[in-house]
Amino acid sequence: MSLVKEHARGFGKIEIADIPLFCLVFIVMSKAFTKEPDGEDPDDDLDDVPEDLPLGIKNLMTPLGYAALCDELRFLLKEERPRITEIVSWAAGNGDRSENGDYLYNKKRLREIDRRIRYLTKKTESAEVVDPKNQQGVEQVFFGATVTYVRMDDTEMVVKLVGVDEANLDHGKINWLSPVARALMKSRIGDSVDVRLGDRVETIEVIDIQYIVLD
Repeated sequence: MSLVKEHARGFGKIEIADIPLFCLVFIVMSKAFTKEPDGEDPDDDLDDVPEDLPLGIKNLMTPLGYAALCDELRFLLKEERPRITEIVSWAAGNGDRSENGDYLYNKKRLREIDRRIRYLTKKTESAEVVDPKNQQGVEQVFFGATVTYVRMDDTEMVVKLVGVDEANLDHGKINWLSPVARALMKSRIGDSVDVRLGDRVETIEVIDIQYIVLD
């Protein structure tokens, strides 16, 4: 079975939350700020946002992860970009731009900010937010689940299946498309599943599944 069909069927009964209005406002703002390149820099390119999801796979996010992207987008649009733009305007009036360190450095920083804004805009526009409040009572592992499992050496691990942009191993958050998450998908408490890690396979046992609702 293909990855696309497997995940599509797995999420068929899980309700997807609507995108909050406050973030949609910043998405519209971001398009206004970065609609056109300024023509001064050969590196300006509006099509430089990389694809990080396989074709046909939904851009799933937790409410917390979605809020974090929206917060970063708001910060860049309302604070960081205006600040750097002001510095660039000031530096542009200070002589030859080709030898103006302040201008060159901050112009590069502005391009980096615009690329990040385009990335965040694309990701928030395509996001489907899965709210754990709608997953209570689900007994299988799907996106958003917090899973406790035991490895072959009896080490107990706790992981939460989250979106691509939310993964953070230090906090036990794993990309829902990673090998471990894919192996856990649709499993139940008591199931043993095989995880393929490069050239080896490890069997892990699921001992707890929760869908934790954060206040």
